[in-house]
Amino acid sequence: MTHGNNSEQRNSEQEPITFVDNRKIDPETGEIREPAAAETAAGSGQDAGNGTESGIGAAQGAEPLADAIGKELAERTADLQRLTAEYANYRRRVERDRKSAIDTAKSAVVTELLGVLDDLDRARAHGDLDTGPLKSVADKLATALHKQGLEEFGSAGEPFDPTLHEAVQHEGSGLDPVIGIVMRKGYRFGDRVLRHALVGVTDGVADVATTDPTEASDADAGANKQ
Repeated sequence: MTHGNNSEQRNSEQEPITFVDNRKIDPETGEIREPAAAETAAGSGQDAGNGTESGIGAAQGAEPLADAIGKELAERTADLQRLTAEYANYRRRVERDRKSAIDTAKSAVVTELLGVLDDLDRARAHGDLDTGPLKSVADKLATALHKQGLEEFGSAGEPFDPTLHEAVQHEGSGLDPVIGIVMRKGYRFGDRVLRHALVGVTDGVADVATTDPTEASDADAGANKQ
């Protein structure tokens, strides 16, 4: 029995039994106990590990989100550029149509006044517009129409152009034709020909056959020798 008691005594000395008081309130003072430092450190380490894992997961999840946002931004930018180009083309087309409509209206009004201009030209040819109030009216009308873009064409000596002139008579061989006489002026408004000029066509001076008298004498002498 003594031997057994001694063994138990040695075991108790080698392996001391410790008790941990986990009570949050001190039974002697009644105050709240602070958590142990080891527990606090363990908890901090666990929180840090969780934070690191959360940061890695957030970074991995942010990459596809950034790619999706960048792709959508590129698509929206392309749509905006396309809409801008379409709007610019629309504005140019509207401006072109507006200008064409204005020119068409002006040319229609000016065409109605060509008869008046013809009457004024005949009066000028007879000397009725040399002086007097009618001359002032005719000059003001011509100036106003020219400011709007009306141009007259068809004068004696100009090269004949079938796209602008209408030949009602022709003299000569037809080489290098020029306008010999103007029977009615032609008019154009910008690029539009409102009326062709009625003209008489003749040959240009460069194509008129001229024979040198010396050459003619030499030719006659050669013929006589034969």
